[in-house]
Amino acid sequence: MAVTLDDLGAWLLKGNADTTDLTGRFAHDPRVRGWCVRPGYRARLMAAGQPVVLWASGSRGRLPYGVWGVGRLTGPAVPHGDGPWTVPLDLTVLAPEHRVRRGPLRADARLAAAEVFRQPQGANPSYLTVAQYAALRDHLPPIA
Repeated sequence: MAVTLDDLGAWLLKGNADTTDLTGRFAHDPRVRGWCVRPGYRARLMAAGQPVVLWASGSRGRLPYGVWGVGRLTGPAVPHGDGPWTVPLDLTVLAPEHRVRRGPLRADARLAAAEVFRQPQGANPSYLTVAQYAALRDHLPPIA
């Protein structure tokens, strides 16, 4: 499905905790200032001020996968030659007790059709619609 700015609720950026020590990285510094995204029309739609969600993925039994952080883009995605682009962020990873696990989100009928569940292997950036982002906000702690 093509993403449009009219129905974009938030960008969803994924990090695979099986291939990168996300827990160690964010224990040292929970602030995220940039993330790699795949070049393409979605990356070209990214702009300062848009909401962004950090989704940790990986083997389901090892860590509490799901939403680990929320924030905003601070600028457009920037190309780097032929490789991935980087998008600047102002995102803070939530404390472990405030992270929202995958299970309750998938069980929420308002989120069941989210791209991250339909195409979990898709490249960054993924997205949430306006309605899906509103539903996610119901699961987030008040501090997020």
